[in-house]
Amino acid sequence: MERNSKFTYPKSTRSIINGSRHYLIDNSRLPSVTSILSATKSDEDKAGIAAWKERVGHKEAERIKIEASNRGSSMHAFLEKYLLDKLNMDLLEEDNQAKKMAEKIIENGIKNKLSEIWGVEATLYYPNKYAGTADCIGVYEGKETIVDFKQSNKPKKKEYIFDYFLQLGAYSLAHNIIYNSKITQGVVLLCTVDNLFQDFKIEGEQLIQFQNKFLEKVEQFYDQLETN
Repeated sequence: MERNSKFTYPKSTRSIINGSRHYLIDNSRLPSVTSILSATKSDEDKAGIAAWKERVGHKEAERIKIEASNRGSSMHAFLEKYLLDKLNMDLLEEDNQAKKMAEKIIENGIKNKLSEIWGVEATLYYPNKYAGTADCIGVYEGKETIVDFKQSNKPKKKEYIFDYFLQLGAYSLAHNIIYNSKITQGVVLLCTVDNLFQDFKIEGEQLIQFQNKFLEKVEQFYDQLETN
């Protein structure tokens, strides 16, 4: 993999404002992509989450949520160090679930596919609208691509991961707007706790559709702020 610093990504600080994560970039406080998606969930999605919490119990639901978050953070840390060529021996000697999941993504989704890396954990923003952190940006299977890493307790179906695609739409649109790039593909590389690897791609017109759908979410987010 070639590491190419062809773009300069901004430094940012994060803060919580009214319960939502915001990025401070060039004196502008912008809501995060994930905060916008969370605030604009459909009533159906909210009902589904509430039903799940009732089914498993609120205490167990919180335990599962925290465990998944910690596992995801560890997996991302391993992948970040791998992509930046900064793996150390302590990390290599670890033998935990998050490391195994990261290795599965590396072997099946990164090696021989990701030929050029432009940014890792890079801050992206759309002026006056939103900001976020992209896991990886570069050339994937010959195309300019946003790559997102995910972990899951169970395998996913494409029709149930629209939020993942909306994230890819948000990041690709912001990158193209700021850097005049031509990102035409978004890729999700996912591993389950049982070490099942999955990859999902959206490209071309489908990616543009998710970019536009995310902008609709942004407008909804700001409309909600005005009415609250």
